[in-house]
Amino acid sequence: MVKNFFFKNLDNFIIAEAGINHNGNIKTALKLVDTAKKNGASAVKFQTYITEKRVKKKNKKIFDILKKCELKYDEFKIISDYCTHKKIDFFSTPFDKESVNFLHSLNVKLFKIASFDIGNYDLINEVLKTKKPTIISTGMASLKEIDKVHKIYKNKKVDIALLHCVSSYPNTDEGSYLSNISFLKNRFKCEIGISDHTNDIKIPIYGSLLGANIIEKHIKIDFNHKCVDAPVSITGKQLGTLKFEIEKIKKILNVPSFGIRKEEKGSQIFKRNKIL
Repeated sequence: MVKNFFFKNLDNFIIAEAGINHNGNIKTALKLVDTAKKNGASAVKFQTYITEKRVKKKNKKIFDILKKCELKYDEFKIISDYCTHKKIDFFSTPFDKESVNFLHSLNVKLFKIASFDIGNYDLINEVLKTKKPTIISTGMASLKEIDKVHKIYKNKKVDIALLHCVSSYPNTDEGSYLSNISFLKNRFKCEIGISDHTNDIKIPIYGSLLGANIIEKHIKIDFNHKCVDAPVSITGKQLGTLKFEIEKIKKILNVPSFGIRKEEKGSQIFKRNKIL
C-alpha cells in the first residue's frame, strides 16, 4: 500500500481549474487566482506547456488556440508568487518534460497529469523523478491503464490520487458515470476524487457524497468572461456555493447515532412500551 503523505490530511480539497481560461493574459490569470481565493478554493491550477510539444501544427485550430493561451515561464513565476502572497496553493498540469522541470523549480507541492496523458510514460516518468504527489485524471482510460499507472506510483512509493473523469466538454449529468467513484475507491488504496466537466455544481456535490475528497472544476471569473473553456466552467460565485454545499455534507451525514438523539427529545413522551 502506498503511504499518503500529501493526500492523507486533505479534507474537501477543491481545485479551481484556471487552465487556459486566462486567454494568454497574465492579468486575467491573476484575476482567476483572486476568484479562486475569494470563493474558498483550496488550490488553483493552470496548464504549463510548449505548444509545439503538445499538439502538431497540422491541427491548426487547436494549435492556434493553445499558442494564443501559452504563458511564458516567467509569467508562471509571477502567478506562483502571487498565489503565495494570496495564501492559496498553486500547481499546474505540465505537457512536456521542460515544463515538469520548470514547475519543479518553483517548488510546487504537487503535479497533475491530464486524462490525455495517462498512458504517456515519457511525461509520467519525468514527473516521478520529482517524487512529488500526483493527481491523475482517468477520462477515456481503460481499467488496465489505470491499474498500470497506479502500480507504477506504488512501486516508486510516490503519492498518487485518481480523479474520476469523463472527457466530454461539456458533459451531461446522465453521462457522468458517478458509480466509477465507488468502484475506484474499492479497487485502489489511494485518494479518489472527481474532475467534472458539466457546467453546474450538482455532479461534484453528488461525487462528494460518494466519497470524492478532491473536487476539480474549471472556473471563469463571471458569466461575462469569454474564455476557451467557458462551456465547462463555473463562475466564482458558483464555486463559493459549491464549497458551501460540500462542507455542509459532513454535517448532514454526521456520525452514526441511535437511541434518543437531541433532535428527538421533544418526541420522547410519545415513545411507548405497551398499548394503553
